[in-house]
Amino acid sequence: MVNINVAYTAPINPPGVTPVLTVPQLWVGLQRKVRDAPAFVSAILACEVLEDKDGEVLREVQFDKKSGKGGPDGKVQERCIMFEPMKVDFHQPDGSLISNIISEGPSQQPDDLWMTYAFEWKHPAVEAGTEKYDATLANDRMLAKMAVDKSIESIRRMVKDGEIK
Repeated sequence: MVNINVAYTAPINPPGVTPVLTVPQLWVGLQRKVRDAPAFVSAILACEVLEDKDGEVLREVQFDKKSGKGGPDGKVQERCIMFEPMKVDFHQPDGSLISNIISEGPSQQPDDLWMTYAFEWKHPAVEAGTEKYDATLANDRMLAKMAVDKSIESIRRMVKDGEIK
């Protein structure tokens, strides 16, 4: 078994993109992502909230079996811990951890915001130094980029559509 750790960061408000997203809007978006994962992650087919209290949500998500995530049936329970207004940690039963982080950019201006997703994946069927490791690493990197880009895109669409104020 091997751990593969990857992270990807993207600007939230690159030049020319509208609307410009704010931290409060992004925070509402991340809270929605916790409770309605399919709107943000195409590999997740369903999301059921089992507990929701004090900044923690226990949810069961149904992954598309082609994604290779989840148990044999594609399901996994995740404990989502929210650190308002900047981070959500998604803890999986196998010890994997995904962190979604909103951060300020170097100018520290209100619109200079960045989104980072950090993945600490446990891969029980992968050995370091193998072709399978290289392929899994490449796939995890691609998924990290896709997850960040899709989340920003989904939140921006929700703001445009008036779902998030």
